This record gives sequence, C-alpha cells and structure tokens, in this order.
Amino acid sequence: MQRTRIIESEVSTEVTAGAATSIGNATCVRLHNDTTGIATVGVSTQVGAATTTYFTMPANSVEFLEKYSVEVIWTTPSIKASKVGFTN
Repeated sequence: MQRTRIIESEVSTEVTAGAATSIGNATCVRLHNDTTGIATVGVSTQVGAATTTYFTMPANSVEFLEKYSVEVIWTTPSIKASKVGFTN
C-alpha cells in the first residue's frame, strides 16, 4: 500500500507567473483545490517564463504533480500545495 509522506507544511500557491515557486524544490507536490471552482495550474521551467504548461483541477479535488525540482508552479485561484513523497 502506497502512503504519502509530508515533507513540508502546506502553503498557498502564487497566482501569477512572475511569483511562481518550486514549492521548496519539490519533485512531487500535493495540490488541493479547496475552492468551489476550477483551478488552472501552470508549470514552467522558470519564474515568469512564457513556456508555461497548464492543466485544470476540478473544485474540491486533490492532485499529485510530479515535476523537476527546478520547475515552478502557479495557480488561479490560489490553492494549497505541499511538498510530498511516497513510501511503501
């Protein structure tokens, strides 16, 4: 059975590409859209980069995002994010 290991406390994500964060250089991030609407998540190779990749999260949902430690994320609206890992 796979379990989630919390590495850092949950933080609120930034809402602009210019303020994007790597979430503590995480390679796995637990995202919690605790809002009542759809959240758009942007993943980029650097803060403010024009080459952002996007996906959407339904309201009141959880997603685990695997990324490179140097990649940054930002969301609209602001949602919760935690640096995590997996263990058996």
